[in-house]
Amino acid sequence: MSIFKFLSVVAALTFLLTVVSMSPVGAETVREGDVAIDVVWARASIGTSRPAAAYLTIRNEGSEPEVLASIKASVSELAEVHKMTMTDGIARMGPAGAVKIPAGSEVVLNPGGLHVMLMKLKQPLKEGQKFTMTLIFENAGPVDVSVPVLGIGARGPAK
Repeated sequence: MSIFKFLSVVAALTFLLTVVSMSPVGAETVREGDVAIDVVWARASIGTSRPAAAYLTIRNEGSEPEVLASIKASVSELAEVHKMTMTDGIARMGPAGAVKIPAGSEVVLNPGGLHVMLMKLKQPLKEGQKFTMTLIFENAGPVDVSVPVLGIGARGPAK
């Protein structure tokens, strides 16, 4: 193989790997009724002894408010929305309860804010894997989403 041909193959492979690595993870939008869910992802966990977290965006495209009442995840015994708060310079985290999504609005669950806590993990979350999470809404009912697992230090899927 000539050096020119070899370099052309290397360049083509590099380009393909760049395109694949830049494609957004979790880009699929899941819809049920007036609810649209996207930008779904989780971070890899450190074993099973510590909780993991998942993140997503919920849009209410309807004219009536919607409520995320509860969550189930295939990888944990307990999943619930938690919120981070700062009081006197101290960060605290705890259950947020039901999450209201006003009509024509969205709620973003992301690092440092509202997020899904996955507690009592049944297995470690490993980068590159996916799991199923069921979001249970008062009006739209249960909605299953596929959750890709990114690296431990991930800040979200590529855009």
